[in-house]
Amino acid sequence: MHVQQALGRARCDGTAYVFANRRRTRLKVVCWDGTDLWMCLRRLHRGQFVWPEAEDACWQMSAEQLQWLVTGVDWERLCASAPAQWPL
Repeated sequence: MHVQQALGRARCDGTAYVFANRRRTRLKVVCWDGTDLWMCLRRLHRGQFVWPEAEDACWQMSAEQLQWLVTGVDWERLCASAPAQWPL
């Protein structure tokens, strides 16, 4: 319902929608698999999920970024350039 009403998107377009709570310790992933909707929940016992700070209601991520997000790793570091010199 939220995907359709608030975001104006079709819920059965094959897109995975990810929602986080305010403290960013829990995620919900909702996806249409062609037959039915399924939902997956993930909770971190320590720390927070890295969540975009942009003001937009929707973001696009690659499958690799989504995998990093769900595992609790900073997915934004995927596109960061490596330091010029690694400290020894």
